[in-house]
Amino acid sequence: MSNAMDEFEALLNESFEMDTPEEGSVVKGKVIAIEAGQAIIDVGYKMEGRVELKEFADPGESPKIAVGDEVEVFLRQVENSRGEAVISREMARREEAWDRLEKAYAAEERVEGAIFGRVKGGFTVDLGGAVAFLPGSQVDVRPVRDAGPLMGLKQPFQVLKMDRRRGNIVVSRRAILEESRAEQRAEVIGNLTEGQEVDGVVKNITEYGAFVDLGGVDGLLHVTDMAWRRVNHPSEILAIGETIKVQVIKINKETHRISLGMKQLQEDPWDLVAAKYPLESSHTGRVTNITDYGAFVELEPGVEGLVHVSEMSWTKKNVHPGKIVSTSQEVEVMVLEIDGAKRRVSLGLKQTMRNPWEVFAETHPEGTEVEGEVKNITEFGLFVGLDGDIDGMVHLSDLSWDQRGEEAIQDYRKGDTVQAVVSEVDVEKERISLSIKGVGGDKFAEAVGGVKRGSVVTVNVTSIEDGGIEVEYEGMKAFIRRSDLSRDRAEQRPERFSVGDKVDVRITNVDAKAHRLGVSIKAREIAEEKEAVEQYGSSDSGASLGDILGAALKGDE
Repeated sequence: MSNAMDEFEALLNESFEMDTPEEGSVVKGKVIAIEAGQAIIDVGYKMEGRVELKEFADPGESPKIAVGDEVEVFLRQVENSRGEAVISREMARREEAWDRLEKAYAAEERVEGAIFGRVKGGFTVDLGGAVAFLPGSQVDVRPVRDAGPLMGLKQPFQVLKMDRRRGNIVVSRRAILEESRAEQRAEVIGNLTEGQEVDGVVKNITEYGAFVDLGGVDGLLHVTDMAWRRVNHPSEILAIGETIKVQVIKINKETHRISLGMKQLQEDPWDLVAAKYPLESSHTGRVTNITDYGAFVELEPGVEGLVHVSEMSWTKKNVHPGKIVSTSQEVEVMVLEIDGAKRRVSLGLKQTMRNPWEVFAETHPEGTEVEGEVKNITEFGLFVGLDGDIDGMVHLSDLSWDQRGEEAIQDYRKGDTVQAVVSEVDVEKERISLSIKGVGGDKFAEAVGGVKRGSVVTVNVTSIEDGGIEVEYEGMKAFIRRSDLSRDRAEQRPERFSVGDKVDVRITNVDAKAHRLGVSIKAREIAEEKEAVEQYGSSDSGASLGDILGAALKGDE
C-alpha cells in the first residue's frame, strides 16, 4: 500500500511544479494585448506579465509581434508588488540563443548576426539574442578604417570562444572571408594553367617585382620577367592599379604561389642577335651598368653586352672602368663574341679606335724628333709621355754621350719637358724606344766623317788628369791614357802637357755607335818611325835609327 502512496505523492508534487513554474526558467506565453509600447502576455498559471515591445525587435528593425502570437519568455519573478509576473523576452532570447550557439560552436558551424555597436578594441554583434564581441583584427582580412557600411548587416560569423558562465562570446568575420577567399583562390588557381595568358591588375610594387591580382588570387611578377631589357625598378614600367597582360610561368600547387611574366609575351630579341650583330661589326650602345670587371652596354632593349676591363682602352691598363666610361654614356663598341645559350655578348671598346702604337709608328718613323713630359723615372731610364696617351722610354744608355747613364739621369725631374728622337717602335710589345743623346742628328758622324783609323789629326788638350789627358777633336772628347802619351816611358807624364796645347795624335779606333774616338801619341810616334825606316833604309843596313829619323825629319821640313 505504501508503494501506491509514494507514487501518488510524486504525482502530486509534479502537478504542483507544473502549476507554478520555477523562477529563472523559460516559459511559453500568448500575447493577449498590445498597449503603451508593451505587450501583455499570458504565461498561464493565471499569470500575466508585460514586455517592452522593443525587446521583440532585432537591432535597427521594427518589433515583429502581434496579438495572438505565441512567444517564449524568461520568468524572472512569479509575482511583483502589482501582482504581475516579471517576464523578459530578451532574456528568453538570450537563453535560446546560447543553446543554439553552443550547438553551432561544437559543430564548427557559422552563425548569423549583425554588428550593432562599437566598443574598445572592436564591435558588438547581436547573434539573435546573445551579444558577442568582434575584435577589430577579426573584422576583415585587411585592417578596416571605416566599419560604418558593415553596421546592422545580417552576415555570417565564426564563433571563436564561448564562456556561458561569464556570458562571453568572441566571434570573427575574417575567418569566414579567408575561408571564402581560400575557396575562391583554389577555384581561380584550378582554372589557371602554366603558359596561359591572363589579365591582371597591379596591386603592389616592391624593389624586386610587382604583385598582380588575377581575380581573387595574387601572382608575383619578378622584375627580371618584366622586360627583356634591364629594369632597375619595377615602377619604371608599371603603376599600381594598371591592368596588364601576363603569362603564368609557374604554379606551385603546395604553396599556391604563382609566378608571372610579361616579357614572355614579347618577342625575344635574342632570337635575332647573331644575325643582327655579326662578329667584328661596330655598333653604338648605351652604358647601363659599371662594375669592377667592366661595363655593360645595351645594344638594344633586351640585348646587353659586357665590355671587359681588358678591352676598354689601349693605354689605361689598370684603371677602374668608371674612369673610362660613365653610366648612360653613348659609346661605340665592336662585337667580339656571341654566346646565344648564355645570352652573352662580349664587346670591345678599344677595338673601335686605332691601336695608338700603330698610329705612332706610321706617323713617327725612326729618327723623328719628339717632345714630351717626363712621366716617371726608374732605375733603368725615363718614361716620356707622347701623343695618343702612350709613353716612350729613354734607356740610361741613351741619355748622354759624355756621362754615364746613372749620372745623367740625376739631371731629370718628373714633369720636365724633354726632346728626344724615336729609335724604335715595337707595335706588338707596345714599346717605343727614344734617345735623348741622339737629338740634333749624329754630330759625331759629321765631326769624324773624313777620319779613319790610322789618320793623324791635331787635337786640343782640355784637361790633365793622373791617368792621362783629355783631348777634343771637332767637339768630340777623347782620352789618352798615360801609356799612350809617348813611346818613351820617361815621357809618359801627363804633367808634360798643359790645357790648350795642340798635339798630333793617331786615331786608333772610331766607334760610331758609342761615339768614341780612340787616339794615341805613342801610336803616332811608332807609325812615323816605321815610315821613316821604310823610306830611308832599314836599321839593319848599318844606319842608326837617329840617322834615319834625322833624314826623315829633314825631309819633312
